[in-house]
Amino acid sequence: MAINTSGFGAYDIRGVYPESINQELAYRVGRVFPEIFNAKKIAVGHDIRLSGPTIFDALARGLTEAGADVYDIGQCGTEMIYFATGFHDFDGGIMITASHNPQQYNGMKFVGKDVRPVAPKSGLLAVKAAVEDEGRDWSFRKATGTVYRIDIQPDYIKCILSYVDAKNLKPFKIVINTGNGAAGPVINELEKFLPFEIVKVHNNTNGYFPNGVPNPLLQDARAETSAAVVQSGAACGIAFDGDFDRCFLFDERGNFIEGYYMVGLLAEAFLEKNPGAKIICDPRAIWNTIDIAKKFGGEALVCRSGHVYIKELMRTVNAVYGGEMASHHYFRDFYFCDSGMIPWLLVLELLSKSDKPLSALVGDMIKAYPVSGEINTKVSGVDKVKGIMARIEKIYGAGGTVSHIDGLSIDFDDWRFNLRGSQTEPYIRLNVEARGDKNLMETKRDELLAIIRA
Repeated sequence: MAINTSGFGAYDIRGVYPESINQELAYRVGRVFPEIFNAKKIAVGHDIRLSGPTIFDALARGLTEAGADVYDIGQCGTEMIYFATGFHDFDGGIMITASHNPQQYNGMKFVGKDVRPVAPKSGLLAVKAAVEDEGRDWSFRKATGTVYRIDIQPDYIKCILSYVDAKNLKPFKIVINTGNGAAGPVINELEKFLPFEIVKVHNNTNGYFPNGVPNPLLQDARAETSAAVVQSGAACGIAFDGDFDRCFLFDERGNFIEGYYMVGLLAEAFLEKNPGAKIICDPRAIWNTIDIAKKFGGEALVCRSGHVYIKELMRTVNAVYGGEMASHHYFRDFYFCDSGMIPWLLVLELLSKSDKPLSALVGDMIKAYPVSGEINTKVSGVDKVKGIMARIEKIYGAGGTVSHIDGLSIDFDDWRFNLRGSQTEPYIRLNVEARGDKNLMETKRDELLAIIRA
């Protein structure tokens, strides 16, 4: 098969199988990964995509021919690779997944020793260059490494459950939509230890994604979860993406809860248990999170969006929790990594302690800090993004506080916005928030969009 490295991105490899993600690419990644990361023991797993086992076989062949031992954890979610690498002190981990992309996609995510993320500057560009090197001898080698099959699920489940006191959880009825992704088997196992009555939607794993792409950020992917909550009278709904490193919540009325308010709920959950701790948020929307941190005697630090940057800052300041508006949530005691299974349990623990429904818990936040949600505008390239940002800063910069932590943020007394280019797609992304004034937020949102799209 031809080598095509167009799938190498800012944080992972991702593309259509077999055009850009195929056995030859996986084999070469396996051959060079142990050398680049000095890795002798490597955890490897795959999600439910149909090409996963084939890519695993090629990757494992390359790794073992390079002298590394492969610890095969089988079908899993991305966070299970994080857990396996940290729990067993492996030298690295590779997850075969394309997350929330359509069924014809696949890819690979990487971590190194101590579950540190692999980014362009920390090894991903080196992997790309080595894979493209036709001067290397890519001929067959006799494998000197071994493939071991290991079962991490019991220890992983125990770790996830350690974040809550299951005895004090109320027996809520809840809806869980796994979207035919990898989360189904984990939900089935967690169910044995929890008091909840779980209404399961699309819980069987199916790499054909017969009920649509598992990406609850898409409006069309939310309807079934929302309807199931209302029809069953559930206390809330939870939906997962394909590799379940993100979860998304719906209140008891079936309303989708923006990731921003999820960050606020989880900040509260951790600061109640860890008074004075540091938490991390991304710059797209920040005021609610900062206020919650102050209320509980903690400190909220703003960090550039992206798991590499948030994990690095969390390690530097020993933050107990980090959250992104895009629904990635990071936990100090989970190797500073993101998990989609921990957040919903923490929210249900908060709900168990409260006499309010979920809509009321987030309602005060929504009223105090109305947000636009992330609005994407397609652009022709990086230069176009830079030009738009420069124009917006020229118009608004003099009257507010300007920050370039991630793209362009400008804060005023009663509203603020963040404008940033996508790392992976040809889009410029706008977020606007206000202090207790939804009309002001909407006015400024429309004003900015008119300039961006002119």
